[in-house]
Amino acid sequence: MLKYLCPGTIVNSLYEIDIQALRKNGIKGMILDLDNTIIPWDSSILGPEVLLWLESVLAFGMGIGLVSNNRQKRVGEIARILNVPYVARAFKPAKKGFLSIMGTMSLLPHEVAVVGDQLYTDVLGGNRLGSYTIWVKPLSTQEFIGTKVTRFIEKMTIELLQAKKLL
Repeated sequence: MLKYLCPGTIVNSLYEIDIQALRKNGIKGMILDLDNTIIPWDSSILGPEVLLWLESVLAFGMGIGLVSNNRQKRVGEIARILNVPYVARAFKPAKKGFLSIMGTMSLLPHEVAVVGDQLYTDVLGGNRLGSYTIWVKPLSTQEFIGTKVTRFIEKMTIELLQAKKLL
């Protein structure tokens, strides 16, 4: 079970992701989490830096999709701005939302990098499918109350993974 909580890469921000290396390793698309991964929680402002980063991902010929546990209206608004496919209320780490976006992008799990700020939703969900996972530091400490509870469990999990030298 613990191996499913170990990301392929850990980064402080999206901007540290080596897109060129991902492409060289057969990654053709990215599934991105929304809140605290590409924008702060409860924000709808896409900063110019993230827009430039997303353009660079597309310039490398990679597809982009959003998979979020957040509500339809919020995720849909951001996805329309970015002109990317999305799944809202995905119930991550459930496979269905990830598989739906992969199908839309015509990609297989091993051709996708799942990028997100939570071990128990993004990393676990991506690893269960055999996708490459990238764990990014959350953009904000402000979060949904349910996420705060998960963060407490996540902190204990990180300590366990580090003690077992898996992280």
